[in-house]
Order: sequence, then structure tokens, then C-alpha cells
Amino acid sequence: MISSLIGSDTICAVATAPGVGGIAIIRVSGSEAIGIVDQIFSCKEVRTLERAKQRTAYFGRFSHERTVIDEGLITCFKAPHSYTGEDVVEISCHGSSFIQQKLLEALTDQGCRMAAPGEFTRRAYLNGKMDLSRAEAVADLIASESEAQHRMALAQMRGGYSAEFAQLRERLVYLTSLMELELDFSEEDVTFADRTQLLQLLDELMEKIVRLTESFRLGNAIKRGIPVAIAGATNVGKSTLLNALLGEERAIVSDIPGTTRDTIEDVLNIDGILFRFIDTAGLRSTDDTIEALGIDRSYNQMDKASLVLLLIDALRIADEDYRTALIQLLPRLEDKPFLALLNKVDALDMEEISSVKQVLSTLLTTHTSTDFKPLILPISAKRGDGLDQLRSELRQALSLPELRSTDLIVSNARHHALLTTALESLRTVCQGLTDGLPTDLLTPDLRGAIIAIGEVTGEDITSDTVLHTVFSHFCIGK
Repeated sequence: MISSLIGSDTICAVATAPGVGGIAIIRVSGSEAIGIVDQIFSCKEVRTLERAKQRTAYFGRFSHERTVIDEGLITCFKAPHSYTGEDVVEISCHGSSFIQQKLLEALTDQGCRMAAPGEFTRRAYLNGKMDLSRAEAVADLIASESEAQHRMALAQMRGGYSAEFAQLRERLVYLTSLMELELDFSEEDVTFADRTQLLQLLDELMEKIVRLTESFRLGNAIKRGIPVAIAGATNVGKSTLLNALLGEERAIVSDIPGTTRDTIEDVLNIDGILFRFIDTAGLRSTDDTIEALGIDRSYNQMDKASLVLLLIDALRIADEDYRTALIQLLPRLEDKPFLALLNKVDALDMEEISSVKQVLSTLLTTHTSTDFKPLILPISAKRGDGLDQLRSELRQALSLPELRSTDLIVSNARHHALLTTALESLRTVCQGLTDGLPTDLLTPDLRGAIIAIGEVTGEDITSDTVLHTVFSHFCIGK
């Protein structure tokens, strides 16, 4: 089935990012790759590219229909010793978008087809150059924007991730074989493993899968960035805080209430983790239709955020109306991590700050769940006071563990869904063994778990639809 999913045609695409640069790389892959490039490339060192040494760069001229397009380098990689497992030629030309387009036109005129997104990596997978989880890690590595993202994708691409799943699948196959052997010898009343041993093995496997599924929270946070909503009443300094954290004037700051009428979002890398800070509209009662829409969006962003930074004006905490509005907001934060930021403390002395903190602590403790222990950080968004402590508290507020180089982290939603499916199947088997169900009723669930684990690395995937879904998110040229 796999062989039928591999195209027999030769594909080409620009492998470098769009835009003008010093050089660009065009990839060509397929059985006719070397012959097609040979038609547009001339070189003094070799008469024909079929005689070119592998992994050796040759300088020459690219021409089409008697017109010189450019001068540059080509490197040949013959099957199976290439990225895709097919014959591959990489063309290094000047970075002009005009030159790139003309070279692609020349290649397609000679019989190439423009590659679809991710088609080179898809062919690498189908030709056995990498499993599916490592192929997906290629896309994550390209998209990485932080040290943690890079480290996580690189570990997965190097195969440690695949080895873990291969071992899991192997142990599940072993468990299934023990149970199916009992079926084959049921008339002789032979037992290959007693129920206690089977349950112990199941517990070990489930413990490992649970650990992997639980790592998805950290992995998904690292991969996509953690949404953090900056919320509070009007004129408490939310936009000033966003600008201070980012180190640039990203949001408009004004003394006029209701200036921010829509959410403003930007990303900040803190200790290798991406945090997506969302500046929301000030929360208050208003008759302005547009501002009201912005406030509705603010509540929506607070509900979706992983963490809320509740910004409180230290100069208005004595105002009864302000405290009432704050109390009305607290129920939305009952089940969500949040930090209470006491802003504008630069206008207060130490004694006044201590007094305001005590008032706020009492208010938060009284109007939230009884086990809540408020963390109140005095800050000055305008002057930058307390922002270093805020950055260090972000990870702790979310209970995010440190990412070590040896950690195996699940960051792919497809993998997480398959692991969850496998775990549910194993729990069914475990319950069946405990209840004394016959072996033949349990093996289908075990096979289901094996299939789910195999689909993580692609061992049990034969559907072209699944592969299209995986590789359609890749960039063209990869």
C-alpha cells in the first residue's frame, strides 16, 4: 500500500524562504531529477550529471531555450542516499525571485512538477528514510522560535521519541501474543502468564502512557505559546504593562478611559518559553457599542487564557465603587491561575504599599475560594519596578516544570489523541482482566492500542487521507 502512495513523477520547489536574498536553493527529487537538471545545466568539469560525484558541488551555467538564466552550483544525491530516498539535485542560485521563477519554469518545461506542501518530507517517510513522528518533527524544527521549541523538536527528530514508541508497541505485541497463545491452547488448559503478571505488565505500560499524555500540557505550551490575558478596569495600566514587558510601544497608552477597544496580542520569550500576552479592553459598564464589543472580547480572552494577570490600581483600591467592580470580576477567575498585580506603587511609600497589599489580600481571600492564597506583586508598569519578579513568577504560576534535554515531551495533538485512545483501550483490558473476562474478549482492545501507538510513528498508517493531513501543514520545498 505504501508504494502506491509514492508519486512516480519528479518534483521541484524553492526550498528557501520567499523574498530576495543572497542565494536561493531549489530542490528537485524523483527518478528523472538528474536527467532533467542536466538539460538546463552546463559545466566544464563534467559532461553529464550522470557522471557527477555524489555530494559534490559543481559550478556552472543554467540556460533554457538558448537563454542564460544564471550561474550557480548544483549538488547531486543519488538514491537511496538522499533526504527523500530518491535521486535529488539541489540547485544554488542567486536569490532574485525572477531567477527562481525562470529556473522553475525551465524545470517544469523539462518534465518536473511543482511540489505540494511537505511533499519532499512525505516522500522521505514513504521511502523509509524516517518515521512519521520524525517527519512531523522536521516541521516543528523549521517553525521553532525559542530554545525550548528547538530542543524539543530536535530531540524528536533524532529518534529518541520514535524509540520510546517502538518499545511501547513491542511490549504491547508481547502482551497480546501471551493472551492469544492461551486461546490457541485453550483446550489443553495451558497458561502462559497468570492474570497477576498480565495486570502488572498492563500497569507498567499504562503508567508510561499516562506520563506521556501528561507531558502534552507542557509540550503544547512550548509549541504554541502560553496565552496570558492582561485584565482589569480602565486606566489601570494594562497597555503600559504590555509595552513594558515587550520593550516597545506596542499598545496605545492614554489617560482617556476606553482607549483600548480590542485585544492586542504579542509574543515574548521568557527563559525559552513563549508567552502570548493579550492586552484586553478595560472592564467597565458602558453605553458605547464598540467599546462593549471590546469588553465582551476581553471576557472571552480571559476565559481562554492559561493565566490571567489581574492588574489593580493601587491608587484606587480605597474607592468603594472600584472595589465592588473588582469583586464582581473575581468569580471568573475561580478556576484559573492568576496573578494579582498591584500597579502604580511608584506613587506610594513602603508603608502605604504594605497597607494597600493587606487590603487587597483580605478582599481576594474573602471573595474567592477558601483554599486560595493570593500572590500579590507590587509593580510599576510605568517605571518597570517588579517586572523581573513578574517574569520569574509566570512559570511558577502555571506549575510548568523545567524542560531537560533528556525529557520526552509530547507536543503534537495527533500523538496525544492516539495515546489517549491507546490508554482507554488498555484500561478496558485491565478492567476485563480484573473482572475475569475471557481472553478472546480482551484481545481486540489490545490490538486497538497497538494500532494507535503504531500510528504515532506511522507503522499502521495506510490511508492517504491521514498522510495528506499531516504533510499539508508543511512549507513548500520541505
